[in-house]
Amino acid sequence: MYRALLDISLIVAVSALLAWLAAVMRQPIIVAYVACGVLAGPWGLRLVVDTEFIEAASQFGIILLLFHAGVVMHLQRLKDLAPKALAVTLGQGLLSLGAVFVFGLLAGRSQSQSLIMGVALSFSSTILVIKLMPTVTLHQQYMGAYGIAILILQDLLAVMALMFIGGTMSPAWLFLKGGLIFILSLAFERYILRPAMFLIERYRELLFLMAIGWGLGLAFVAHEVGFSPEAAAFIAGLALARSPLSLYLSEGLKLFRDFFLVFFFFVLGAKMNIPQLYLVLPLAVMLAAISMGLKFLGFLGLFRLTGESQAFAREAALRLAQGSEFSLIIALAALRLDRLDFATFDLIQMTTLISMIVSSYLVVFHLPTPLAVKQGLKQD
Repeated sequence: MYRALLDISLIVAVSALLAWLAAVMRQPIIVAYVACGVLAGPWGLRLVVDTEFIEAASQFGIILLLFHAGVVMHLQRLKDLAPKALAVTLGQGLLSLGAVFVFGLLAGRSQSQSLIMGVALSFSSTILVIKLMPTVTLHQQYMGAYGIAILILQDLLAVMALMFIGGTMSPAWLFLKGGLIFILSLAFERYILRPAMFLIERYRELLFLMAIGWGLGLAFVAHEVGFSPEAAAFIAGLALARSPLSLYLSEGLKLFRDFFLVFFFFVLGAKMNIPQLYLVLPLAVMLAAISMGLKFLGFLGLFRLTGESQAFAREAALRLAQGSEFSLIIALAALRLDRLDFATFDLIQMTTLISMIVSSYLVVFHLPTPLAVKQGLKQD
């Protein structure tokens, strides 16, 4: 226990120092968090060696992020956007999968490994996109609703991919579980949670405790029945979004969510295998450039085909043009099942990390975001 507390203290202190330096030097703060993982992690100064507890904290941050995204989302808007979002998600996913599959074959990987590479790198980062999107955009603008709709569909497809890789569940059974969780969560929020929260609405800390307990509780139940806890957390937030208290709760949850996401970015940096970096770096740079370029052009074209303006299509495509945290999860699952070798796993991991860092720079220098380095683009 003492070691875990010391590790957390070190991560927070070093992250704060590096983030301060990044802010002074007008660099993306997220890059500072990743650098903290490289510097203090197992391949750096070894200040933090056992990252298992930190990974649990980072998973907690991911669940909170999805829960918060659901709280600020309006169910009707998500329903209205579903057909267009599905078309864009599937079109872009197939384009990315095909291009990376061909790249894998040309790089000497087997068909099965190239296919896993294609699947893993076809998704965008829910964490990065939502964290770099202004809250006003998430709450009120079409961009926020459309972006979240695509990200949630991608997350569900990623969960399906994980289950196919592990051979644990059919798509029909997965959607049945998701539908039941969705229906039951709406009923629970309307008839049990909402009346209970109104009884204690004067006690702010208790309101937030109940809200977080609801999101984490549904995520736990989903995990126990074989459904994605991240998707369940989003469903919990979506149910709570119908409450008159949702706006108040969403504002209070932001800082709590952002604190735990520091650990996610630390883990990304800590998992970089520095001694093996030179072996995969050239291929990873090429693959990241191809993957990001195709995602940007693919999303740009598909948004235009579905009737969006040039300005909207360009901004949305730029926000979505990176690898995903699910890329790492899928690659790790395939590695554990001996469906990937270590070199291909390192390639996927490094490609994802490069794309996230480059995407952070592009967004904070060119688009409105809470972490913008230019004062005119800074929006909370």
